[in-house]
Amino acid sequence: MSDYVMAGDIAPRSLFISYPKNVQLRACAYARSQLRLIVMRIRASHPSASRYPKVTLMTNEQCTTLKVLDNVPFGQIAGEHLFFALRLERPTWKSWQPGQFVMVRPSGWALDMLWARPFSICRVSNRDLVLFFQAVGRGTRRMASLKSGDEVLVWGPLGNSFEMEPDTPTLLLAGGIGIAPFVGYVHTHPRPWNLHMEFGHRMPLNCYPYESINEKIMGDAHHEQKPEDLAAFIDCMDKRIEEFAGQNGLVLACGPTPFLRTVQQLSQKHNARCQLSLETRMACGVGACLGCVTKVSDDMQVNGVAAGRAQVCNHGPVFWAHQVNLSED
Repeated sequence: MSDYVMAGDIAPRSLFISYPKNVQLRACAYARSQLRLIVMRIRASHPSASRYPKVTLMTNEQCTTLKVLDNVPFGQIAGEHLFFALRLERPTWKSWQPGQFVMVRPSGWALDMLWARPFSICRVSNRDLVLFFQAVGRGTRRMASLKSGDEVLVWGPLGNSFEMEPDTPTLLLAGGIGIAPFVGYVHTHPRPWNLHMEFGHRMPLNCYPYESINEKIMGDAHHEQKPEDLAAFIDCMDKRIEEFAGQNGLVLACGPTPFLRTVQQLSQKHNARCQLSLETRMACGVGACLGCVTKVSDDMQVNGVAAGRAQVCNHGPVFWAHQVNLSED
């Protein structure tokens, strides 16, 4: 087992810091035993099991407890706030890249909320780390109640990042909450005048950090996706992707899977260079749980990819459009 780094060994008790020591020890021992069983089963069933799964080693700098600075609600829907910008104190990371993500677990969660949640990095400044999220499930709804002074366990930055080619015309395609990583992309891009954006959203515009992008780039547009407007938005994306393909430009997309599937089909139609940031559920973010495995093309040449499967957390979340299989079957 020496060629694997287990999640229980990465942060021995940091996942359970709010519990008594005896509970911490029992929980970590159980997690390690279960992960070892998973790896043994993988080795027995996968032809390439000697190098699968790929598990990320975390340093103390990458796995740390951060204080909440603020939790800012965005917009209202039926009198309720569902979108939030969570501001955390700035981690001690040496670097990060737009498109990467972090795993977050508030320290006050009970054992019924054991697993952390993945969030795209929205923006990092000298003062803070900003995560933008929608409260849709148990975990994110509890995170919506975080307030200044609360503590959360964060590990990251994780995964790979979007290509950034300063001199290349680049089209950003965002669907709903998929706008989050593009805030950081726009604010770190050395030549934002080469960036253009199409943003499709179902909720009111003030539910999203749109203005943070709008103030930095030119030629952007947004489309409220009512059912009757969906065909028009797809037609708009079709024309824009064709335009950027003709300039040998770059297309970057983030959003729900049906949105990405449409972008993938359009980029293949116009032979455009296109990257997709996949959205999926994760439990660990480091490759140990195998909860984020996705289908990829058989010829994808990446270390650790076996039998047409890849881990979104380690091999992604950003993939070239021709590498992934987003078919509905």
